[in-house]
This record gives sequence, structure tokens and C-alpha cells, in this order.
Amino acid sequence: MVLDTVEKQLRVLPLFEYASIPTKEKFALKVHRDPKLQGLGVLGRGQLFSLFHAEHLAEATKLYEVLIDDSLTTGAKTFEEFLDFCHQVRDFVNEGLYVYAVSVAILHRPDCKGVSLPPIQEIFPDKFMPVQTMYDAYKEAWLNPNKEEDIIVDMQSTGNILDPEYNLAYYREDIGINAHHWHWHIVYPATWRPEVIGKVKDRKGELFYYMHQQMCARYDCERLSNGMPRMEPFHNFHDTLEGYSSHLSSSINGLPYPSRPDGMTLQDLKEVSIQELERWRDRILDAIHIGHLEDENGSHVPLDETRGIDVLGAIVEASYESVNQAFYGSIHNWGHVITARVQDPDGRYHLNPGVMSDTATSLRDPIFYRWHRFIDNMFQDYKETLPHYNHSDLEFPGIEITKVLVKAKHINNIDTFKSYSLLDLSHAYEFGRSGAVKVRFSHLNHEDFDYKIRVENHTSKTKPATVRVFMAPKYDELGNELNTKNLRRLMIEMDKFHAEIHPGHNDIVRHSKNSSVTISSARSFGQLAHGEGVNEHANEYCSCGWPDHLLVPRGNENGMPFHLFVMLTDWLHDQVGDHGKTGMCTDAVSYCGAKDQLYPDRRPMGFPFDRDIEEEHLKDWLLPNMKDVLITVTHHEEVHNQSH
Repeated sequence: MVLDTVEKQLRVLPLFEYASIPTKEKFALKVHRDPKLQGLGVLGRGQLFSLFHAEHLAEATKLYEVLIDDSLTTGAKTFEEFLDFCHQVRDFVNEGLYVYAVSVAILHRPDCKGVSLPPIQEIFPDKFMPVQTMYDAYKEAWLNPNKEEDIIVDMQSTGNILDPEYNLAYYREDIGINAHHWHWHIVYPATWRPEVIGKVKDRKGELFYYMHQQMCARYDCERLSNGMPRMEPFHNFHDTLEGYSSHLSSSINGLPYPSRPDGMTLQDLKEVSIQELERWRDRILDAIHIGHLEDENGSHVPLDETRGIDVLGAIVEASYESVNQAFYGSIHNWGHVITARVQDPDGRYHLNPGVMSDTATSLRDPIFYRWHRFIDNMFQDYKETLPHYNHSDLEFPGIEITKVLVKAKHINNIDTFKSYSLLDLSHAYEFGRSGAVKVRFSHLNHEDFDYKIRVENHTSKTKPATVRVFMAPKYDELGNELNTKNLRRLMIEMDKFHAEIHPGHNDIVRHSKNSSVTISSARSFGQLAHGEGVNEHANEYCSCGWPDHLLVPRGNENGMPFHLFVMLTDWLHDQVGDHGKTGMCTDAVSYCGAKDQLYPDRRPMGFPFDRDIEEEHLKDWLLPNMKDVLITVTHHEEVHNQSH
């Protein structure tokens, strides 16, 4: 019997329900274990799985390769065998490792085309919700025996303004961006082996650099929106750490993610020392300034304009593509691990690691952004070795942008505000009721708006164009106007899309919801169970993408001025292969690429702001195919709407 996509979706969903709780089969007969699953179960159940820990990732890779590979000898050759393997491993491999590996497999098995993953925040809500809130939900379910009605509790806060960093908690602890980070690492596993899976992850090292660079830029935009200085990079590994308490507790072992008081410093682990981190850092910086890396055979690998950033990204992430991991190490991953274990470096207290150990929780911690600002500074050191873009790199002959505006309730002003949404806990925990148990939480949001771009084509031919849209604050934390050297690193990509520019006058209108950066919303367990949006030919999201509600920085109550920069480039030059023909996972391409296809833009990611600009002021750098206008982002503290 051949299953259609909706039937497959319904068969897949139970794999993720109650993932932190052993299934009843575990307590019945011992489940048969296929010989292909030998060597799994090394990481104990109840431990926190970390993609940044090499041993954890090695076991996860073994599992997802077995689940993806459809050969007769090494993997699950049919969809039914894939499901069978998932049921076999569920109760003996680590809970977090299981969800990660099964998720990677579903995204990459050809016979799972069109099948969507349920949101990670509904699988493991304990990674996103304070433990006090989880307790409130259990208590309300216990006190309200009517099993049919839905129960809604409000999410508790995790601090107050005595901690200045708490002003950014709405952003760091946003469910959408933490889910995005988790899903990105599923679409781009660090240990992806093309020769085993048969699919290449195009420009994966560069995408690692760019996605995290944009996270840093967005975080600094939020800091400036709140009257706070831009963050300081964590480049001195002996500096003290700021304190942080996530208020999270793990449901798989009942232990909290430990709080970190102010003033702690990184300590050596048995597996890695601070000195090793410093050695790897210095070797990478030396390679950048020399202009080449050395591979395992001592041969030079140039850090050139075309592939340099991709090669460097693989080295820094310490992915499978790293040309010499033994020499350049794993600075990014071990930085996460050593920071997460600062409260219990030698394991004497049997504590959980901190939130920095998990891709679903690490964005909550202020040190994440300081660590990634340090990482990004290394990438920027490399970018500064490249020549400036010249006119021929930047121009689009015959094309002139004459006007750009944002149409919202008020022209060239975007309002931001607070919204409420609901998260269903009922697919993660058994509450003994048919009615749902949900948490109501607030998050930043913005009004819908349109870009209106007026373009003159002074040639006699229709010109296909790539439209590139960026935003950045006008002023720094001291009220000084940002020069191009600082401004370019705060430029956040808002959209990138194709447009046909006909001879003469053109008006381009683009709605904010269509951004190449964002996904509107992940489909919930309930929606997927009812087949909503599930079919083989649907534009599959892969759940990877920046949340739409955080597309626009917060701004402030007085109205915060931002640059809105628009550039048109020649699409015939930018185009890569036959991008988009499959229609699969091509929604949020700027940060997530197009699954198993070439990255859909030949230009460097972040172009034209990925390199230094010679001119001091942006207006002196502009060409006719560029336009920079000032817009205002105004924040309103009151709640504007409520979504269910």
C-alpha cells in the first residue's frame, strides 16, 4: 500500500509525542533491535544532549545516517522500515538525541517529501517555558477536573530591571528565535557527509557565518532600541561572565539548568582547556592574516574571494568540511560547552549544563551574543583582507531607483507592539484530559507594511533584477551618527526577491509577510494532525526561518530613526542553476538556503555590506541602483492583538 503525504504525516507525529516519557512498550516485552542499530545508546537517557559536544553529535550522526540511508545494507530502505527503526530506538537512545536524529531524517528522506516537523517548542516546551509556568499548568490541570475544557495559564517572567540585561529578555527568550536556531542546525547538521547521504549542503560554512552574523546585528539593533550600548565581544577567555538565570528545568531528568551568578570565569574541562581555545583562536587569526589555511597534508588552502568565507566557516564551526580539525580545533562548539559547564566544570555536583549547551536554549543567555560577536569578529578580520567593491561590482547600468517608501498606517513609520500567543503543552505531557493545556506568552510584534519602490529602466529591454532590502539604526548608543564602518555590521537583511524591470517607469510593491528571511508561523501538532497545509507539492517550510513577528527591531517610544537601504542588482548575474523548481523549503532562503539545492544567490551573503566601505558616509557611496531613506520605528507598549 502506497501512503499519501497526509497519511505519512499522521504516522510521523506520534514519533514526537511525549518524547521525554518512556513509551509503554518499554515496560512490556523487550523491543527487537535491528543489527543496523548496533552502537547506539551510548549517551545515557536523562542527560542533556548537546550538538556542540563531539561525542553526542557522533552518536546522533550514526543514527540519522541509518534513518536516512535507504540502501539495503546500512539503513532504512522503506518508509515503513524507517518508522520501525524509530520505534525501536525511541526507548534506549537519549531523548534529545532521538528527536534531533529523527528530525534530520524526516527533512532529508525522499519519501518524507512534504511531511512537516511539529514545532520543537511543542515537543520540548521545558526548553522554552520557565519551570514556574510548567508547574502552574500542572496545578491548574489538577484543580480543574473537567477534562473537556481548555486550560490557559500565563507565562512567568524570569527576572526584573535590577538586571540591566533583563531589558532584552523579551528578545533573547523569544520562543520563535530559539526554535529557529534549533531548526537551522537540523537543516544544516555540522557532521553532514555528502558521500554517505548523496546530497551536498551548498555554502554551508558561509551560511553558518551569515546566519550568526545577522543574529548579532539584530541583537545590537535591539540593544540600541532599549538605550543600551552595543555588546562587547568575549575575546578574552579570562574575562568574568555576567550572571544569568533561565528559570528552565529539564523534563527528562527533573534537574534545572543552573543559574550563573555574576563574576564567574571559564574553567578547564577534562576534555578541553582554555589554553586550547586560545591556541585555536590564534591559529585561525594567523591563517586569516597570512591568507591561507593548511590542510592535514600541509598544503595551502587559500582564503580567496570566492570560497574563503565558506572554508573559514567550516573551520570555525568545526564541521565535517573542516580542512584540518586536528590543527584548527573546534573553537565555536567547545566555547558553547565550556561556558555551559562553568558552574560544574569537573562534574562533581552532577548538575545539568547551562543553556549554552543546547541550540534550543542558548540564545536566551547574554553570553551567547558576546561569544558570537567574538566569532563574528574573526570572520570580519577575514572580510577586511578582501578588496572593496568597485563600481562594476555594485552598479546595474541603466537602472535607477527614484523613490522608496514604507506604506504602513503612517508612511515611513513602522509601529511595534506586544502581542500574545499560545503554546500547547498537551503533546509533550500527559495531563489525563482531552482538553488542551496551553500557556499564554507575550512577544514583540509589528504592524504589516509594504515596501514601495519606484524604478526607472533607462534601457530598451526588460531587466530581471534582484531586489535587496536592509535596515540599520542611524545613531549609536551615544547619539552619534554611525559611519559606514560601523553601520554595515548593523545592517539586517529584511528581504531579497526577484522583480522584472520593464523599460521606463516601474512601481514595485512587496508585502512584509513575503520576506525571504521569515516564516509566518510553524504548523502546530493540532494543525498537522488535521492535515493543514500538508501535501507533497506544498511549499514546505522545514520550520527554519526567522519568526515574522521579530522581522522589525523594537525601536523606541519616541520613534527611532533607521536607514532603509534598497539595491537592485542584475538577476542574470545573481542567478544560480535552477533554484526554486522543487518548491521545497525555499521560503526563508536568506538564512536557511534552499534545502538540498544551491544557495539561490551567486553574490556573497550579506552583499553589499559584507565588506568594508571606503566612504565615511553612506550617501557618498550610493549609485543610481541604490537608495537609502530614513524611516522611523515607533514602539507602543500596549497590547495590540491576541492570536490563538
